[in-house]
Amino acid sequence: MNRMLRVALPLAAALALSACGFHLRRSAALPPSMSHVHLVVSGGGDLERALTRALENANVAVEDAAGPGVAELRVPVAAFGTQSLTQGGYVRITEYAVNYNVEFDVTGADGKTVLPHQRISMQREYSYDSTDTVGNASQVQQIQRSLVDDMVQAIMFRLEAAGRHAQDTPATGTGEH
Repeated sequence: MNRMLRVALPLAAALALSACGFHLRRSAALPPSMSHVHLVVSGGGDLERALTRALENANVAVEDAAGPGVAELRVPVAAFGTQSLTQGGYVRITEYAVNYNVEFDVTGADGKTVLPHQRISMQREYSYDSTDTVGNASQVQQIQRSLVDDMVQAIMFRLEAAGRHAQDTPATGTGEH
């Protein structure tokens, strides 16, 4: 009975996870010309580190320098901004939005454009408490980290779509349209 229970429990857990739609995340299938990438991020920082990690998880070799046979992912704009959304009594701001704007493009190892200039903008809103300035700063930092993670995923999705598009395109130019 004990042995049967040891087999049945993992089997039941596997069936439950597959029934709910859970699937392990697979690495992104990037374009073939991106097996080696030089990453240029304006200002570096968290976005550069997170993009490097995501590319390495997708089995891409991130190179320190550009050169022949190396694709280039350029991020000339990666900027946070804030704006006030609502005001309370006595002209006190009660809600803010944190904006994150990123622009990027990708050139493949063969020198051809993999992704032309792209722009992605994201925003998160939060309530501002004038009595807790330390908590507000912490909240903004947490929102910024979340936006960086979401931005990396959005960039990787676009790179993966470019990879699928490259696979769907016929290799020869002799096709009927």
